[in-house]
Amino acid sequence: MIWVIDATYIKDYTLRITFNDGVRKDINLQDELDEGIFNKLKDKEYFKKFHISANTVEWKNGADFAPEFLRKIAEKQH
Repeated sequence: MIWVIDATYIKDYTLRITFNDGVRKDINLQDELDEGIFNKLKDKEYFKKFHISANTVEWKNGADFAPEFLRKIAEKQH
């Protein structure tokens, strides 16, 4: 089972995510913000205000991405 243990804002819509297996990847989430609850994250100032909750990154409005989904995006981008 994979989960997020740390996340840092890099720029624009990119976070540096560290997973529990030690893998660290920069992940650009810009293409994932077009629907529903994720629309609010298009505001870059809001996007920057995430926290780690339930083993992944989450925002105040309840938006989050499954750790497995983040890992899959990371593998596609790198």
